[in-house]
Amino acid sequence: MVAGTTSAPVRLDGVLDEADWDHAGTIPDLVQQDPHPGESTPYKTEIRLLVDEGNLYLGISCRDPDPGRIAVHTMERDGNLRGDDTVTIVLETLGDRRRGYLFKVNAAGARLDGLISGPESFKTDWDGIWDTRVRRGADGWSAEIRIPAQTLRFTPGADSWGFNVERYVARERTTLRWAGTSLDARLIDLRRAGRLRGLRGLRQGKGLSASPYGLFRSNRDFEEASRAHKGDGGFDLTWNLSSGLAAVLTVNTDFAETEVDTRQVNLTRFPLFFPEKRGFFLEGSNLFSFGSGLHADFIPFFSRRIGLYDEQQVPIDLGVKLLGQAGRWGIAVLDTKTGDSDTTPGTNLFAGRVTYDANEHLTLGTMVTNGDPNGVDDNALLGFDLLWQTPTFRGDKNLSIGAWTALSRGDNPDGQRSGWGLKVDYPNDLWDVFLVLKELGEGLDPALGFIPRPGTRWLQGGGSYMPRPSGESWSWVRQFFFEFYLTAVGDLDGHTESWRVFTAPFNLRTQSGEHLEANVVPQFERLTEPFEIAPGVIIPPGDFTFTRYRAEAQSSRHRRWQAGATIWFGEFYNGRLEQYETYLRYASETGQLQLEVAAENAFGHLPAGEFIQRLWQLKAVYAFTPRLLLSSYTQYDSESRNLGLNTRLRWTMHPGNDLYVVWNHDWERPIGNPSDPTLRSLSDQVVLKLRWTFRR
Repeated sequence: MVAGTTSAPVRLDGVLDEADWDHAGTIPDLVQQDPHPGESTPYKTEIRLLVDEGNLYLGISCRDPDPGRIAVHTMERDGNLRGDDTVTIVLETLGDRRRGYLFKVNAAGARLDGLISGPESFKTDWDGIWDTRVRRGADGWSAEIRIPAQTLRFTPGADSWGFNVERYVARERTTLRWAGTSLDARLIDLRRAGRLRGLRGLRQGKGLSASPYGLFRSNRDFEEASRAHKGDGGFDLTWNLSSGLAAVLTVNTDFAETEVDTRQVNLTRFPLFFPEKRGFFLEGSNLFSFGSGLHADFIPFFSRRIGLYDEQQVPIDLGVKLLGQAGRWGIAVLDTKTGDSDTTPGTNLFAGRVTYDANEHLTLGTMVTNGDPNGVDDNALLGFDLLWQTPTFRGDKNLSIGAWTALSRGDNPDGQRSGWGLKVDYPNDLWDVFLVLKELGEGLDPALGFIPRPGTRWLQGGGSYMPRPSGESWSWVRQFFFEFYLTAVGDLDGHTESWRVFTAPFNLRTQSGEHLEANVVPQFERLTEPFEIAPGVIIPPGDFTFTRYRAEAQSSRHRRWQAGATIWFGEFYNGRLEQYETYLRYASETGQLQLEVAAENAFGHLPAGEFIQRLWQLKAVYAFTPRLLLSSYTQYDSESRNLGLNTRLRWTMHPGNDLYVVWNHDWERPIGNPSDPTLRSLSDQVVLKLRWTFRR
């Protein structure tokens, strides 16, 4: 389709009443993609597009025969929109049909955005500068969206981009789409996108963006009876070196506004994985993705290693990034200088990733890291990977084959310092199957990466058979999911360390969105040394084969009240273990108020002793508007006996200009009587932070 042009700014109010909308490029309706591709629906959706010199505008009209049932649960930026009526836009701006942008808005005006790095790789952690307004009416809802050209990286003068748009009607679980309307097509698969033309007039200006910040921080330590007050400041400077490449400089980086980590219960003998949440490292993080079939088992570059050491913050004095595309080349470079801290001396840390699109199916890449966060040891990693993928296997099916290898050097443990892996993946609607092989040397030790089990060989495989019943007797079921997944891990001498078989003989989602599942999970663990699973409860070395059982039920995400429960029970090493995970969520009709309470309780009964692990969480969000939100997140876990409160007020005065007020407080339950509810304060922190963005 061809976008229309406008010379007058579009006033964002959710009402498509400007005269230029009558001359916009128009998609008169969308086609049903799920659950019945191509069939008609009563949900007429009209999409209009305009461009001026500096912006892309979208006008969206979503007609609904029963607007009182439109579902919204949040107004929060990057909130959970999976149960909401939404419209999603994807843009592929550099012509590689692999990487792009996603913008989503719900019927309450909440925004979500992210970066696409492949047909199965999408991260919502990027926060672009764009704006939207939504209006509810008697016949449905409408939205106006403005995406500044400076928010995107694209080739000036190019007349067309990859483009697709999707509408989701939550109560019916119905998806409508412009292009890629088969059940096997995913919205983020940009190879299946259509083409949007008429974009030659878009300009990025001088490509300069400055984001200074200032903050005031007040800390109180109750144990040391001390107070400290501090003012600080810094800035980020972005310069678009070319149409696809941007350089970013950060000085005196601060992450005071970042939400605290979600706590986890750990009943394994391996470290837990916590995702990156800091904005500077999230932007462009998709370009650092390396290796097919790698998840938390091995991450060659893990940005949380920068600025954090032994769970203590380390100051980041200076950081430089180079991100983007240059023809068929993808480039991601990060270099940081950390300052001295109580635990580590300052040091330089580097990570670089380069990819090359050899043709429409094959991408080759390399990864380099250098430096050790401890500021003392020497460490470096070099890796190579390739990925071949197609959406036309056997006509219109998805298939990908990937391989990687990596080598580390420096002050590493003894042993093999290399690793390799292979993955074959067939991710489609009826059958979703895969096979992964990988080997991780005992000396493969990336100081800027994450590898919890070095010195192992892995076999992972299996998949899901997911039929959609058509008979009357099963008309209440939308889709079945019969699953079988095997994970087997051994040492480099061929001895089995562990294996696990996850099966789902019963797993379904109903037409209304409820989820019911039952699992049988036999597994094996070999302990070569004692494992202290809880204080004073030690499992001795030996071979353990046991079977776990799981039952799960969840209500539909579109409902105002949502509830779910998961129960694990059965054998556990040489004893028994019961785990209960529950949640209850509520959202007001307008999406202004959200409440969620969640609990995880584990009760272990072992010959070495009994233990209880608890994790309780409470989230509350109140949105005065989609641009002024107050959120509070409270967590308590029995292992640390710590109760933590993280409260944030975020006011987006204008996209890119934000005021944060953050209050953190920690309490601790003293060791002693478990029934004693006494709490004593440990620390208190208040932060006021203002960030402003200037663009030219």
